[in-house]
Amino acid sequence: MTKTFDHGGGVRSVQVPIPDNPLGHTLVYVVDTGRGPVLVDTGWDDPASWDVLVAGLAACGTGASEVYGVVVTHHHPDHHGLSARVREASGAWVAMHEADAAIVRRARETRPERWYAYMADKLAAAGAPEEHIAPLRAARGRRTLPGLSPALPDRDVVPGELLDLPGRRLRAVWTPGHTPGHVCLHLEEDHPARLAGRGRLFSGDHLLPEITPHIGLYEDPDDATVTDPLGDYLDSLERVGRLTPAEVLPAHQYAFTDAPGRVRQLLDHHEQRLAGLLALLREPLTPWQLAERMEWNRPWADIPYGSRNIAVSEAESHMRRLVKQGRAEPLAGSEPVAYVAV
Repeated sequence: MTKTFDHGGGVRSVQVPIPDNPLGHTLVYVVDTGRGPVLVDTGWDDPASWDVLVAGLAACGTGASEVYGVVVTHHHPDHHGLSARVREASGAWVAMHEADAAIVRRARETRPERWYAYMADKLAAAGAPEEHIAPLRAARGRRTLPGLSPALPDRDVVPGELLDLPGRRLRAVWTPGHTPGHVCLHLEEDHPARLAGRGRLFSGDHLLPEITPHIGLYEDPDDATVTDPLGDYLDSLERVGRLTPAEVLPAHQYAFTDAPGRVRQLLDHHEQRLAGLLALLREPLTPWQLAERMEWNRPWADIPYGSRNIAVSEAESHMRRLVKQGRAEPLAGSEPVAYVAV
C-alpha cells in the first residue's frame, strides 16, 4: 500500500520502501514548482520501490513523466537509487553536491577488484581477524560489485545558492559528515501552519528525529588524505541548529520540530561516545577491538558481516576525532595500529 502525506504549502512525501532494511522506507519529498514537481531524493533502485514511487506520485496528482528536477541529499542508494529511472521517464535534471558526485563517478569507474582489495587492506590495517577479511580476498576475481550503478548527476548543488525551483526558495546547506557531500535544503518560506521558526528544512540523513546517522570514514581507494568525518558532522550539526527551522522534514521516520533541541541531543551523544572510547583506551586497542567493545543496538556477536564493517568505520571516525583533539594517539610501533588515551 502506497503511503503519502501532505505537509502543506505544496510539499508532499511518498514512503518508498527499502528492501530488507530495518529503516523500512525513504521519504521522497514532492515539491510543487512553476515548472512541475521537483523531488528531494528518489529512493532505492528496486522494481517494487519504483512502482511505489510511481503510485505515490499519482496519489499526489502528478506522474513520473512530469518531474522537472531531482535534488539528491547524498549519494547513498536509498536516496539516489531511482534518480536514473526518474530522469529516463521525465528528462528531469539531477543535482548533487560535487563531493558526492565525485564518489558516484568513482564508483562507476573503479574496477570491482580494486574495491575488494582496498576494503580488505583497510580492514587488515584496522586489526580485523583474517577470517573476517577472507571473503573479500576471495571476491577479488569477481567482475561485478553487488549493488547498483548510480546515475551521474548533471547539475551541481552549490552551497549557499538557491536551487532551480521556479516559484520557490530552496537554498542548499552543505552538511558533510554522513557523506562528504551531504546537503540539507532550506525552504525559505513561511511555514504553512505558521509555526514559529525559519521555514522548513529537508534534512536527508543529517538530522533524524530518533536515529543517530552513521558517521564512518570517507572511502576512496585513490586518496590517502586523512579526513575527519565526525568533526565535519559536528560542525554541520551546529550550522543547522543555527538555522532554527520551524520544521524538519527528514528522509526517514517522520517530520519534527525543535531542530536546535535535537542538535543538542546529537552533540551530547557523540561527546558521550568519545568519552566512552577514551575510557576503553586506557589500554592500547585497534579500531576492530574498539568496535567490538563499543555499545551498538545489539551484541557484537549478533551484528552481521556487512554491519561489522560499518561499525569499524564508525570506530575509526571517532578515533580520528580523538587524535585530532589531542585526546588519543597511535601507539608507536604497533602493527596493526593500536591507539591509547593521552
